[in-house]
Amino acid sequence: MSSSGGSKAIVAALVANVSIAILKFIAFLLTASSSMLAESIHSLADSGNQLLLLAGRKRSKRQASAEHPFGYGRERYIYAFIVSIVLFSVGGLFALYEAYGKFQEPHGIDAKWAWVPLLVLIGSIILEGYSFRTAIKESNLTRGSKSWIQFVRTAKAPELPVVLLEDSAALVGLIFALFGVSMTLVTGDGLWDAAGTALIGLLLVTVAVILAIETKSLLLGESATLADVRAIEAALVGGGVSHIIHLKTMHLGPEELLVAAKIAVPATDSAVGIAAAIDAAEQRIRTAVPIATVIYLEPDIYAEKSGI
Repeated sequence: MSSSGGSKAIVAALVANVSIAILKFIAFLLTASSSMLAESIHSLADSGNQLLLLAGRKRSKRQASAEHPFGYGRERYIYAFIVSIVLFSVGGLFALYEAYGKFQEPHGIDAKWAWVPLLVLIGSIILEGYSFRTAIKESNLTRGSKSWIQFVRTAKAPELPVVLLEDSAALVGLIFALFGVSMTLVTGDGLWDAAGTALIGLLLVTVAVILAIETKSLLLGESATLADVRAIEAALVGGGVSHIIHLKTMHLGPEELLVAAKIAVPATDSAVGIAAAIDAAEQRIRTAVPIATVIYLEPDIYAEKSGI
């Protein structure tokens, strides 16, 4: 995934969510609909989340330092994890709290303003659909033949999966809100509005948990993709390296990969020959997998170790 591609999806989502949050809040002020308030806070939280993702991308580009010798690439994962917390607390828990209050004291929607929430929700679906379409278009550039579930679960760059999940949750949440508001207008019973709000809250909590689980795995340190591992293995062998004794990889960031391997070299090689073999192997790895920015190769005599 290109850096610009990820940023384009984030900016599209940010513009859409800020616009939608303003429209929804105006609708809430006019109608006192709990679904509209929950959706207003949801869009506001999503807007903050997009700012967090942009901040994470910017901070991750800082140069490595003595304190952080491997750089700041994982900062993108930290900010993505914060997004899941914001979505859970500000979005999901607030909606559930608002739904609880509405169940206790249900009230209908003033018929004078009945058209406002319906118009706002329909307009929000259009804007959110544009944001979702942009995220899908950018994701397709790197998704390949993977299913959408596989893409979200295996992507090393967190921004597009986060935006995809947020936008899909936003669209479903808008449908829940439209259902709750419409039924309240038809029946005059505010419990439908409360039910729509509760569904929004449950949806956001579920999405937040999924995001937290996936981002936690990235924070712990995931290995390279299977395709990259195979490419590294193929690049290592040859030019004085007879085979790989063991290989470990770990993402230092979405576009930064650590490669550590113990390689077998001939027992008769000189120090100069071994050094040349290691240099050549590193070059082959970087050619095969350009994101392999940090490489450590340890030479060993395989036969003398009895295959260990």
